[in-house]
Amino acid sequence: MESTLDIFVKAIFSENMIFAYFLGMCSYLAVSKTVKTAVGLGAAVIFVLVVTVPVNYLLENYLLKEGALTWISEDYASIDLSFLSFIMFIAVVASIVQLVEMLVEKFAPALYGALGIFLPLIAVNCSILGGALFMQERQYSTILDATAFSLGSGIGWFIAIVAIAAIREKIRYSKVPGPLRGLGITFIITGLMGIAFMSFMGIKYGKEVKDEKVAVVQAVNQTNTKINE
Repeated sequence: MESTLDIFVKAIFSENMIFAYFLGMCSYLAVSKTVKTAVGLGAAVIFVLVVTVPVNYLLENYLLKEGALTWISEDYASIDLSFLSFIMFIAVVASIVQLVEMLVEKFAPALYGALGIFLPLIAVNCSILGGALFMQERQYSTILDATAFSLGSGIGWFIAIVAIAAIREKIRYSKVPGPLRGLGITFIITGLMGIAFMSFMGIKYGKEVKDEKVAVVQAVNQTNTKINE
């Protein structure tokens, strides 16, 4: 099993929502014109992911999947409500996004105005629902692992949007060829950043390192056995 730290680090780098899966590209491209708005939206995405993924983990494991209702009674062991997963996950995401929208409007009206329609659109941000679905697919053993994954995914998305926003602020004064100005050069830079983040996929984490060591030991033992024969 992967450790909680492995899950957290992988979610930031080698399994980055933007550069590995290209989830949440709409908001990423539209709100990354300035670092200020990118930081605000990135922080909102982190908050929504950290809240919704653990809540959806609890729903999945104590309400929806087959046998989840055994905590109520053993008579419900055969009940499977997993067909409601999408509806429940989206309902949780929409509720939390509504809360975030009200908080930002109350305490940061300037940021609320800058983000515009893209703040409530976090509810349909692919990375938010993607976090819940990845959690469901990977079957994390504890809520701590699910929380670490959600926090890492949020930080990874935050890094991606702030990085591209900083670059776009700089290239605003560069001599970019006319046909590539705007989204054209942004797509190219995003692709290059995605290629750069692919280098993190070569990092070996705890379980992978142990498996590699075991494989090396087994290979050495087999070689020694053949030599002795």
